[in-house]
Amino acid sequence: MQLSKRKFLSLTSAGAAVLVFGCGKSATAKTHYAVSYSDAEWKKRLSPAAYRVLRREDTERPYTSPLNGEKRKGTFVCAGCNQRLFASVTKFESGTGWPSFYAPLAGGIGTKTDYKIGVPRTEVHCARCGGHIGHVFTDGPKPTGKRYCMNGVAMKFIPG
Repeated sequence: MQLSKRKFLSLTSAGAAVLVFGCGKSATAKTHYAVSYSDAEWKKRLSPAAYRVLRREDTERPYTSPLNGEKRKGTFVCAGCNQRLFASVTKFESGTGWPSFYAPLAGGIGTKTDYKIGVPRTEVHCARCGGHIGHVFTDGPKPTGKRYCMNGVAMKFIPG
């Protein structure tokens, strides 16, 4: 099987991040958000996989999320608090193995710089609960040139 450069870099980066940093303590824990629960309550409310991604800034394995192939009209929302994050019309096939979008919905996300893999990246989190959703890169399609590469387990899809 031949891998594209983007797919190879995505797989390598994700694998390195998981191997080196595992499920460390979330940097979002120090910030106050409109939706906030204790760590024990988050564990009760979320699946184990969603908890690891949203609250511990983990990364799901590529090509494992059903949302990667979601093609219906609708809205992608935060799995932790139902904050509206992305409209389906901004979703595109990036070939990375994660749901990708070229633009978020207004007010849905926040960003910060993280250095978890040794180089600066722009981390994307939910603006309402602070849950880690993924990262944004500058190799996306027009009109924005952005690729919001999101963990599917951190989101839910609402058709419509």
